[in-house]
Amino acid sequence: MKLLRITADGLPLFKEKLDICFYAQQRVSEEQKEQLHPLFSNVYLNPANGFIGINASGKTSVLKVILLVLGIMNNEPINHMETRDILGDAKNAVINIFFYSEKNKEICRLETIITGKKTKTEGIVYSIVSERLWSKRTDEITTRKAMLDFEGREPVMVRTGQEDFLSEDVSIMIARNKKTGENTRVVNLLLFTNINVLPFSEDIPAEVITFLDPTIENLHFDEKDQKTVIRLKFKGKEEIVLNNPIELNNYLSSGTVKGMITFTLAQEVLQNGGYIVVDEVENHFNKEIVTTLMRFFMDSKLNKNGGTLIFSTHYPELLDEYDRNDSIFITRNRNGITVENLCMILKRNDIKKSDAYQSGFLEGTTPMYEAYMQLKKSMAAAII
Repeated sequence: MKLLRITADGLPLFKEKLDICFYAQQRVSEEQKEQLHPLFSNVYLNPANGFIGINASGKTSVLKVILLVLGIMNNEPINHMETRDILGDAKNAVINIFFYSEKNKEICRLETIITGKKTKTEGIVYSIVSERLWSKRTDEITTRKAMLDFEGREPVMVRTGQEDFLSEDVSIMIARNKKTGENTRVVNLLLFTNINVLPFSEDIPAEVITFLDPTIENLHFDEKDQKTVIRLKFKGKEEIVLNNPIELNNYLSSGTVKGMITFTLAQEVLQNGGYIVVDEVENHFNKEIVTTLMRFFMDSKLNKNGGTLIFSTHYPELLDEYDRNDSIFITRNRNGITVENLCMILKRNDIKKSDAYQSGFLEGTTPMYEAYMQLKKSMAAAII
């Protein structure tokens, strides 16, 4: 299953209806097809989607909504999801998920209405109060504009509240996915934004290690007496034996550890398809490492199964890696979070995106001048 679009209304942190498209909305040239993933006809997915904004602009909150949606698609109980806090105390939050079923060659729309109820023992408990699923075959679609239009169609599934097999916080997608055998691989790296500890004990591809730190000769994981033994050897040095992944941080840089996590899991997504979600992708990385990750996903020869990278960043120079504007989203927080696709602001792809961002042309993408002057005066006073 491939995400095409998400809309969400009624989320407490957001100023207005959230609307995110993951397919190419601008015209696709022959040259740009090499960077996109074809679905059907003239519809292409953007394989690397970036959310950029200043501090506290809502980037992480947007990623949480996306992860919540992917969890709903994968039959996860909402009350077990790590990102459920983005729902807050929502009363009847309306989430529409548009997706493409590769197996059935159809476009689907799932409308899920979620409400939260405060309890004395468990905090807020969420339940799905209403749900409908529509579908149509891709051979019925005549234009890209009409692709997501389900006006006048009867839903193929409706939540009645009488389903004995269904928990209150699990989507009717569980019945659909059981029938079709579909699911979506999701790698959530939000927990590793500022914490770098290897979450697995399998060997990391040698090419990943060499790319991140060429001084490492070997890094190997052994199982002994049901415990993991880590063997680390630098070129020209004695082998180091460790018993806990945390100890690697004493010998490897934070960027190397994060890179091992990110590139190993990214390789799985590139191989099998699915989604990898990374918050503040530039943390602990230099620009070349980040752009390498982006380029891998934007290489259709390497990314044959439509793996998708979704990331947030403060780093405007990354925007210049894109030939297109429709896979870049600007987040702002002015009395509530808003998200705007860059193609709705910059109509031309040939304008240097980092300059437009840093200059303040996009509004709300640079710290306010008044706040800057107040900070400067405060620091000047403290120094004197």
